[in-house]
Amino acid sequence: MIDALPLPKYHQVYLVLREQLAEGRFVRGVPGEMHLMKEFGVARVTVRKALERLVTDGLIERSPGRGTVAVAPAGERGAEPQGHGARLTGLLENIVDMGLRTSVKVVRCEVLPASDVVARQLDIAIGVPVQKAVRVRSTRLGPLSHITTHVPQSIAKAFGRRELARKPILMLIESSGVVIGRARQSISAKLADAEVARLLQVDVGSALLAVQRLVFDANERPVQWLQGLYRPDRYQYQMQLSRVGGIDAKLWVSEELSAQFH
Repeated sequence: MIDALPLPKYHQVYLVLREQLAEGRFVRGVPGEMHLMKEFGVARVTVRKALERLVTDGLIERSPGRGTVAVAPAGERGAEPQGHGARLTGLLENIVDMGLRTSVKVVRCEVLPASDVVARQLDIAIGVPVQKAVRVRSTRLGPLSHITTHVPQSIAKAFGRRELARKPILMLIESSGVVIGRARQSISAKLADAEVARLLQVDVGSALLAVQRLVFDANERPVQWLQGLYRPDRYQYQMQLSRVGGIDAKLWVSEELSAQFH
């Protein structure tokens, strides 16, 4: 239900839909009013007000017979910040520790043609097969994270649902002969949509910590694009900065659990 935030219900629906539009979720059209009413558990007037706000923002267009369609924002294909990102020294040791202290459920694992967004991230042509996997990782306290990964199928063909349930995906990628080099990561906030809210056991519209990570091999080829959503009550990002020299960063889960990458 949309009641988690101290905001009008229509505005909460608007915020979630705006994020989904930014992710390219509605390339085949925005769901109809009845579908959105059921998904968010709100009245039609609430859905209509949220959609009207999206129309005003220039994010969607509504017309009889055609339905509701997304409008690509200007500058959508802008270049990402450059930089070498984090080196993955000691990465596998952290992954093994993470795997031992948590359990994982593979919600989805399928091979799909790369969409425009995925192709840009992985530097491949649109339509090239990629493995999309959705996993929920939990601690003894309950669900912690909702992780979506895209890996070129040429790399992921050696593993599937069974292997993803047993081993961290970066270990599986390395087992495929890839030498992991570096990663570029960004951290922001995101609101839980209906599916994520159900899997993480939070209310629709709850604020989550959002992590996007692009992993490169030793030859600077993108090999994995990860989108992670974390419950802020069970996940912390701590960074230690030295006055001169490098940066030491750790991610802490449920106070006693640490891991740099999942």
